[in-house]
Amino acid sequence: MRVLLVDNYDSFTWNLHDWLLRGADLRGVSLTIEVVRNDAQTATTLANQQWSGVVLSPGPKDPQSAGVCLALIEQVLGRIPIFGVCLGHQAIAQALGGRIVRAKQPMHGKVSQIAHDGTGCLRTLPSPFAAMRYHSLVVQVETLPTAVRRTAWLADEPDVVMALDAPQLLVQGVQFHPESIGTPFGVTIASNVIHWFAQTEQVQRGLVDGNA
Repeated sequence: MRVLLVDNYDSFTWNLHDWLLRGADLRGVSLTIEVVRNDAQTATTLANQQWSGVVLSPGPKDPQSAGVCLALIEQVLGRIPIFGVCLGHQAIAQALGGRIVRAKQPMHGKVSQIAHDGTGCLRTLPSPFAAMRYHSLVVQVETLPTAVRRTAWLADEPDVVMALDAPQLLVQGVQFHPESIGTPFGVTIASNVIHWFAQTEQVQRGLVDGNA
């Protein structure tokens, strides 16, 4: 399996790299990760390569400042599965028509309780679960198009989006940091993401039933 990890000039990118490898180990999957800075290649160059999945890292500022991320999402949407973390999650939402707004309270290095619907990358996790947050922007839930589902939210503030999913478009994103030691179930999330990438690739090759 070959995965593209877009680095949005973030100190957590290599933690995310190791997190993906741990998830692959749990699944018994051989994984190659190519880390590319968000301004090192064009979106078209990246989109025209063969990837099992694309991961968009956290980073500073907002999606508009995240190099090729928005253009890359548009070019691979529905063709290659995309998983976004923090800024990457916000980029997915914005690319699909959602608005990114300032959070009521910035969260930098704080743990929150996350509730969820048990689907996507959060399947098999308890609800709520603890997760580390580093962000001052959020996805405005009421602006999400109907194709995009809010799959996780703050346990004490349901309007604050903590994860999204659009199965038909092959995108998932989480606002929190699953690679952090402050997210105890993080490796389970990594395993679920790797499984999603692998299953999508097999479905596209006609090797398995898409409902498996």
